[in-house]
Amino acid sequence: MPGIYLGAILFSLVGMMLIDGKYSLVLWVAPVRAAATVLVGTAFFLAWDLVGIVTGVFVKGESPLFVGVELAPHLPLEEVFFLLFLSYLSLVMFAVFERWTRARTAGAGTGDRDRADARSRTHERARAGDHGRAHERARAGHHGRVGDRGRAGGDGRHA
Repeated sequence: MPGIYLGAILFSLVGMMLIDGKYSLVLWVAPVRAAATVLVGTAFFLAWDLVGIVTGVFVKGESPLFVGVELAPHLPLEEVFFLLFLSYLSLVMFAVFERWTRARTAGAGTGDRDRADARSRTHERARAGDHGRAHERARAGHHGRVGDRGRAGGDGRHA
């Protein structure tokens, strides 16, 4: 059935745009810059394809799923949309990984503060002696023995 391949590419492109829009990654953050980047990437890959076609490395296979429009010998219409999707996908994934790295870096600083706070609390308890530990246990609600999980028997195993 002609057009299925192009339809799948367009469907994927729309899906990527919805993900981009939902998380404000690329196109909705800087539309002109994103569009220019995608177009430059697409042009680069088209030039790459043309060099491959001229040198005989790339040839178009026959498929009933193609629309049947060739922009040049061995360059079907679907290739342009695929390269557009590939460039856009690359840009979106770059934004995802950049955001993820920033979040991890910001989280690492918080983790360092949490560890420092925990060391400080441990040091304060050590200075307070046994009274400090008893106070901490009472405040936390641990009145039983260490293995007590709140049931008779106190071994922590489930029946």
